[in-house]
Amino acid sequence: MAIPVSCAPLHFTICISSLVLLLAIVTLADDGMLAETGKKRALFVFGDSIVDTGNNNYIKTNPENRANYKPYGQNGFFDRPTGRFSDGRVIVDFIAEYAKLPLIPPFLQPSADYSSGVDFASGGAGILSETNQGLSPGSNVPFLQVIDLQMQLKSFDQVEKSLAEKLGEHQTRRLISEAVYFISIGSNDYMGGYLGSPTARKLYQHQEFIAMVIGNLTQAIQVLHGKGARNFGFLSLSPLGCLPALRAAAMEANEGGGGCFEEASTLAMAHNSALKTILMNLEYMLKGFKYCNSNFYDWFLDRIDNPTKYGFKDGMNACCGTGPYGGIFTCGGTKNITAFELCKEAEDYIWWDSFHPTEGVHKQISEALWDGTPPSVGPHNLRDLFFGSEKLTISDMVDDQDGGDWRVI
Repeated sequence: MAIPVSCAPLHFTICISSLVLLLAIVTLADDGMLAETGKKRALFVFGDSIVDTGNNNYIKTNPENRANYKPYGQNGFFDRPTGRFSDGRVIVDFIAEYAKLPLIPPFLQPSADYSSGVDFASGGAGILSETNQGLSPGSNVPFLQVIDLQMQLKSFDQVEKSLAEKLGEHQTRRLISEAVYFISIGSNDYMGGYLGSPTARKLYQHQEFIAMVIGNLTQAIQVLHGKGARNFGFLSLSPLGCLPALRAAAMEANEGGGGCFEEASTLAMAHNSALKTILMNLEYMLKGFKYCNSNFYDWFLDRIDNPTKYGFKDGMNACCGTGPYGGIFTCGGTKNITAFELCKEAEDYIWWDSFHPTEGVHKQISEALWDGTPPSVGPHNLRDLFFGSEKLTISDMVDDQDGGDWRVI
């Protein structure tokens, strides 16, 4: 219900004072948090396998880059494997729930409704276009092995056009400016694009390669900002060397010695440090730029080293896989090695497969991002970005007279 406003010219000053007082006591007839406009913010997701909700189901790619087969999704939340690299839900599913949104559909899902947001993420994707791109077997013909960050940005252009056709230009601009943009990508650039590439290791020192990755990520943020994006969430890199796959590789390299693959973890720490600096600079450079960053490295390492503190029993081994630590990526039996082992209780494990965490970890990550405080999460958390308290102005009220759900107390 809109609040009627009428000011006679002779009483304009008194009327304005009354409006200011009225605005101070207006609340949303809901939970009183965000959207004093009565609308929910959309969620747009860019990234790799940790936030892919099924895009790779629709492209020609390697079996390692797909998760649309059993035992993925085995915990029963979904009625079938969806392409999520988990035993169930992933981070962005929980974020959507907390933000009171429906599940965010993958961009390539046929007839997907984009009005609450879209997930562009692709398992195996990198910030760099060269990461995990390949050639068709037996030929020199390139094929779409993964959807890299640049291609995800181009897909966003298509969504923008689709929304404008459905909602109109004005409403689409508003949706884009109010939405939250969650970005989780970079691991594959270091694991496959650098450590797995003798050419890249020969061409670039660590710092040179990190600068190239961060530079491309910064450019992507600026592109989104130029389209109207203002609210950003980032998942920094985990201790990559402690993933079961890289722990197994370190064991092989050390001829039986245990421990994490230290070079991979060093790259992740340096990336996170560079990202933190860049985001602080962008906050001053880009108009209206607000962000939530996370100290995911230390957060995850504590759970790996002390799983029982957080409700888990095993912080090193994968629930689904084979070989040392379950680090040989065989989960599902669709790859070169078809045999794999599956644990009885996935909820006891930090790691679901050789590279990806279980739903329980995804849930704890999302809770930390949603409600966390500095230094673990900051300068804003995701709750702030979705439901942050923003004082109404008179122009806000005029803009929203037709769509608000207001009451006076």
